[in-house]
Amino acid sequence: MLHIQSSTAAIAVATTSISDTTTNAPRPVSAAKEHRHLSTDLNRAGSSGTAPVNSRTPAEPNDLATRSTSGSSPGSAVANGLDASLSQHEDTTAPASRPPAATIALVMIPLCLSVLLSALDLTIVTPAVPAIVASFHSTAGYVWIGSGFVLAQTASTPVWGSLADIWGRKPIILAALTLFLTGSLLCALAPQIDALIAGRVVQGLGASGMSTMVNVIICDTFSLRDRGLYLAITSIVWAVGSAVGPVIGGTFTTRLDWRWCFWLNLPVGGVVFFVLLFFLEVPSPHTPVLAGLKAIDWTGSLLIVGSTLMILLGLEFGDVTYPWSSATVICLITFGTVVVGIFILNEWKLAINPVIPLRLFANRSSVAAYLVFSCNFYVLIGLSYYLPLYSQSVLGADPLTSGVHLVPLIVSCSLAAACTGAFIQMTGIYRPIMFAAQALMILGAGLFINLEYGEGLTKLIIFEVITGIGVGMNMEPPLLAALAAATELDTAAVTATMGFLRSIATSIAIVLGGVIFQNRMNVNTGGLLQSLPPDVADSFSGNQALASVELIAGLPPDQQTAVRMAYFRSLQAVWIMYVVVGGISLLSNVFVRSYHLSSETKTLRLGLDRQTATAQAPDQDGTELAPHGSPRA
Repeated sequence: MLHIQSSTAAIAVATTSISDTTTNAPRPVSAAKEHRHLSTDLNRAGSSGTAPVNSRTPAEPNDLATRSTSGSSPGSAVANGLDASLSQHEDTTAPASRPPAATIALVMIPLCLSVLLSALDLTIVTPAVPAIVASFHSTAGYVWIGSGFVLAQTASTPVWGSLADIWGRKPIILAALTLFLTGSLLCALAPQIDALIAGRVVQGLGASGMSTMVNVIICDTFSLRDRGLYLAITSIVWAVGSAVGPVIGGTFTTRLDWRWCFWLNLPVGGVVFFVLLFFLEVPSPHTPVLAGLKAIDWTGSLLIVGSTLMILLGLEFGDVTYPWSSATVICLITFGTVVVGIFILNEWKLAINPVIPLRLFANRSSVAAYLVFSCNFYVLIGLSYYLPLYSQSVLGADPLTSGVHLVPLIVSCSLAAACTGAFIQMTGIYRPIMFAAQALMILGAGLFINLEYGEGLTKLIIFEVITGIGVGMNMEPPLLAALAAATELDTAAVTATMGFLRSIATSIAIVLGGVIFQNRMNVNTGGLLQSLPPDVADSFSGNQALASVELIAGLPPDQQTAVRMAYFRSLQAVWIMYVVVGGISLLSNVFVRSYHLSSETKTLRLGLDRQTATAQAPDQDGTELAPHGSPRA
C-alpha cells in the first residue's frame, strides 16, 4: 500500500496550485460603461492600503475618482513600482506599458520556487518513511508523517486569504515561508518521531499559506485575461516538483540521509525569502498588529479548521484504523458536518470579516464554477490514485514502473494547462474551452471502462493523454470565471476557497473510490474462492485488497490470473464513478456565465477599512457577455 501511495502522491497534488460581493446575481453591464476606482489614502492611521488588480473596483462615497480607462498591459503594477504610485491621493489606474520580461521573471521565479518547495515536501518523504521508522526504532504514528502535513495544509487554507486581506500579501507570504522553513528545521533536527510529526504539521501550515499567496499575488498582479497563463506556469511547476519529489527523496535516503529531505528546503527557501523581501513590490496596508488581530474572524477560523479536521480524520480513519460503522468514524464525520453548519451561520450572521464570505456563493455562475473546479480535480486525483493500482494489480508493474505509467497524464495535463492559459491571454475566451475540456475528460475517463483484460499499454497511454488534456484545459477557466463574477476585493477569498474546495474534493475522490473498489472486491471474493484457498482469497477481499497487491506476484500463474481479473473488474466500477462526476461537471458548466476578462489595471483596498468598500461593492469584476460573445447591453 505504501508503494502505491508513493507513486500516486506525486500526481495527487501535481496540479493543486491552481485555486460576488453582492447578495443578488451580478448585474450585466455595458462594455462602454466607465469603471470606477477607489482613490487611496495610505496616510490614514496606517490601516488601509491598495494593491494592484485588473478588475472592477467598487465605488466608495467621498473617496471616489471616476474616469474612463483604456486597457493596460498585464503586470503593469510590477513594472511601475506600486508602493510609490499608490502613495498618492489620486486615481492610479492610468494605462501602463507592458513590463519587461526581466521584471516579470523577478516576481515569478521566487513564486514558482515557493510552489516547488510545497510540492516537493508533499511527496519527497514517501520513499524515506521506511528509513525514518528504522532510524527512530518506532512504527507508532509513522502514517502521520504524511497525513500531518496534508491535514494541516487543507484545514488552514481558507484562513490565509483572510489574513492577506488584513495585513497585505507580502507580509503573509513571508510569514508562511517562515513557518515552512521552521517546520523544515524541526524535521531535520527531530530527535524522535513525535518531533518529526510536529515539524511536518508546521510545514503543512506554511505550505498552505505559500500556495494560497502565490495564486493571490498572481491574481492581484496580472489582469483577468493574463493571469491564467501565469497560474498555469505554477501548475506545471507543481507537476514537476511532485513528480521528482519521490526520486529526490529516494536518492537522499539511499545516498546520504533522510534528513536531507528537509535540509534541502533551508538554502532554497532562504534565497526565496530574501528575494521576496527585497524585490516583491506589492503595497502593504501597514495594519497594526493588535488591530489586525482584533479584525480576524477567530470564531469562523476555529470552526472551519475544526470541522475540516474532523471530517478529514473521519475519512482517514474509515476502514483503515476503524471500521466505517465504528463510533469514532461516525462521530467525527457527523460532528464535523454539524460544525460546518455552525460555521455557515457564523459567516452569515455574526462575522464582520468572514473567512469565507457567503456572498461568494450568492451568484449562480460562481457556484457552478466552484463545482466545475472541484469535479475537475475529483476526476484527476481519483484517476491519479487508482491508475497506479491498476498498473500494479492488473498489469503486474512494480511501484516505480507504475509511476512511469502516469507520465502521459502528467505531461498532457501540464501542456494543456499552459496552452489554455496562453489562448485565454490572447482571446479572453474561456467558456467554450470549459465545455470542450469536460467532453474530453468524460471521453477519456469513459474509455478506461472499455479497457480489456490483458491489453498492453498503448490504449492506456492514449486514454491518459485524452483525459489529461481535458483536465488540463479546465484547470484555470473555472477560477477565472469565479474571479470575474466577484469584485477584486474578494480575490484572496475566492482563491483560498477554490483551494479549500479542491482539497476536500481530493480527499472525497480517494475515499469514495476506495469504498466502491472494496465493495466490488467483496463481491468478487466468491469467485476467488473457486481458484484460491480461503485464507489466500480473504487477503484480497475488502479493505485488505489495497494492501495485498504485492502478494499477487507470489501466486501460481492460474491464481494470479484470477486475482488480477478481480482487481480489473473492481476498478471498472471506479472508472464509472469518475465518468458520472465528469457528467455532473458538464451539467454545472451550463450555468457558468461568460465574462469579459479585463486587461485594465486598477486599485484594490486592503486593511481594516476594506469592509466598508466591500459592503458598497455594486458590481462583479468582469462584464457579462451575451451568447454571441459581445457584452450585454
